[in-house]
Amino acid sequence: MRDKPLIAIGLLVVIVVAAVAFVAGRKAGSAPPPVVATASTSANLPPSATKPATEEAPQGKQIDAIRRGVPINQEGMAPALAHVENADIKRNRAYPMQPPTIPHSIDNYQIDKNSNRCLLCHARANADKFQAPPVSVTHYMDRDDQFLATISPRRYFCNQCHVVQTDAQPLVANNFKDIDTILSEQPEQPEHKAN
Repeated sequence: MRDKPLIAIGLLVVIVVAAVAFVAGRKAGSAPPPVVATASTSANLPPSATKPATEEAPQGKQIDAIRRGVPINQEGMAPALAHVENADIKRNRAYPMQPPTIPHSIDNYQIDKNSNRCLLCHARANADKFQAPPVSVTHYMDRDDQFLATISPRRYFCNQCHVVQTDAQPLVANNFKDIDTILSEQPEQPEHKAN
């Protein structure tokens, strides 16, 4: 019974602190958002407020891959889903050891610990029957490079590496060239004759 006044005082202190924090949060939330200088707002700023940019953003379809140009205090819209290219045409690989992309839709394919729909066609035993490329022999190797009778558990979930081909545009501009393109662009070197 002696602790009742102490409990009441403690409860009162907690309520006061919570009320002060709530009011402070409301005041901070109602502050106007900071002005970000863009091409449209820089015309309204005084000349002393605008500083020339030392580096211009690249032209073309270059976008901010993380925020996509949306200010940090706003929620952006999710980009539209790309359409699956269901043409069964293999794409060239951009670099050595790139996992091949999937040239068909895999909607409603079950890939879990009990079943792998991809292996119905791509297992080495069924590939000829379904005219599908067989799974690479590397998928039958364990981490010690020992060959297994079945697919290695670490290669069982195909979507870890393989993705469906879509008509999606690159999120950021790049000038990547594969080795064949680089070699074809080099001028031919004259052969040196040994004396």
